[in-house]
Amino acid sequence: MANNITLTGLLKKAAAEFSDRRAILVSGKFHLTHARLQEIVDHAASLLLASGVGHGDVVALTFPNTIEYIVMFLAVIRCRAVAAPLNSAYTAEEFEFYLSDSESKLLITPPKGIEAARAAASKLNITHVTATLPGGDGLIALSPSPNNESSLDAVAELTNDPSDVSLFLHTSGTTSRPKGVPLTQLNLASSVQNIKSIYKLSESDSTVVVLPLFHVHGMIAGLLSSLIAGSAVTLPAAGRFSASTFWSDMIACNATWYTAVPTIHQIILDRHLNKPEPTYPKLRFIRSCSASLAPTIMGRLEESFGAPVLEAYAMTEAAHLMASNPLPEDGGHKPGSVGKPVGQEMAILDLNGSAQLPGFSGEVCIRGPNVTKGYKNNPEANKAAFQFGWFHTGDVGYFDEDGYLHLVGRIKELINRGGEKISPIEVDAVLLSHPDLAQAVAFGVPDDKYGEEINCAVIPREGSEVDEDGVLRFCKKNLAAFKVPKKVFITDSLPKTATGKIQRRIVAEHFLAQISTAKVPKFGA
Repeated sequence: MANNITLTGLLKKAAAEFSDRRAILVSGKFHLTHARLQEIVDHAASLLLASGVGHGDVVALTFPNTIEYIVMFLAVIRCRAVAAPLNSAYTAEEFEFYLSDSESKLLITPPKGIEAARAAASKLNITHVTATLPGGDGLIALSPSPNNESSLDAVAELTNDPSDVSLFLHTSGTTSRPKGVPLTQLNLASSVQNIKSIYKLSESDSTVVVLPLFHVHGMIAGLLSSLIAGSAVTLPAAGRFSASTFWSDMIACNATWYTAVPTIHQIILDRHLNKPEPTYPKLRFIRSCSASLAPTIMGRLEESFGAPVLEAYAMTEAAHLMASNPLPEDGGHKPGSVGKPVGQEMAILDLNGSAQLPGFSGEVCIRGPNVTKGYKNNPEANKAAFQFGWFHTGDVGYFDEDGYLHLVGRIKELINRGGEKISPIEVDAVLLSHPDLAQAVAFGVPDDKYGEEINCAVIPREGSEVDEDGVLRFCKKNLAAFKVPKKVFITDSLPKTATGKIQRRIVAEHFLAQISTAKVPKFGA
């Protein structure tokens, strides 16, 4: 892959090539063509330039999944500035941390709501403006409006460089302090082209975005990869995923695929089993990423919706995609595997940096044009992450004889029970093969005798009744004795991140705090 490509260049090329094709649809409201979207973005970029936004300036954005957010995100990076998307559900203290850590110069929000972000910006003396798109298909309006006159000529004269940092995100915080990840135009362009290539995305494709666009999965895989391919993207009218409207949106836009985290797949599957739709669209594939998908869930999805489920492997530091199962015509998928490397080198290394043979586990390491050059202002983290000429993911895995990657778990999440290393992913898969369990997660807890012991939390399927003894009997039939959980928490909800991911550390902390109670309360209640 050439190292002179930019994301903005790919978007401009798609806008010219697929000018009259649908680009963005908002359910039940309006749609924009690729050419019109480019015009609106260029106009918004001219307003930002007139407001004093320049090369390298960090602009924070916090919105629901709206057309205004997409336009302003694309306009920021068109200005050679850095977009820093933030979760609108953050507290004022969290906004203060992320705005400070990113060194944001400007905050852009909708006119109403998100008071916590405004309060944080005010405290930090960061300029705040609001963005609206009247009617959804007009030109963007900023308030307060720029002091200087905007000029489309000034935008036309700008040339984005592959080395421009365009996106600034934070890791999801498996450590105490989230790390800042700068991603360049080249990083982003490489990733979207990898995604377009492996899934053969084209102008004939269409999808519904079910993931938040402040996260790399939704932004890169759902939105930007579609736009550079000339595809169409639908935003739910509510600005977020809703199981009750998902399939009607998919049918309305003639969707050919969608991408989601396992939690959302399970919600979609549960609704199908309890309240099936009259018809379903014919999908080319369903994509799963950001957390491990149990083979049992994969099988149920494929049986229910008649499309191959392609599990992928990604992380923020790689501008999302690292590996994926291919389409059926390109070799097909392997349940339990996250597929083959896509667009970058990948190796399984031992502690000394030596590559492992197929079948032998080690740390998954990558290098390529999609990978960040390093965390922001964090030399200690960079020293640990970039060793032997590779970026170290922190994941343990192995290649099989066919070159498919199988993940064992995060290095820090592997459970060490008296010297026996146990993969929580393996325990999850067994639990999810239980016919009466909808969701399950295994995690390690401190133990006086073994150092660590296994616990798990499970959510029964709707209408099913399960108890701890029944779950344990099932585990004893399907797992070696030392892998059987010591305790089972039966609940109706699991703590998740804003993007729907389940972090074992957070789950463990939650249920350990409830261990002395007779009944485990619903999370967040």
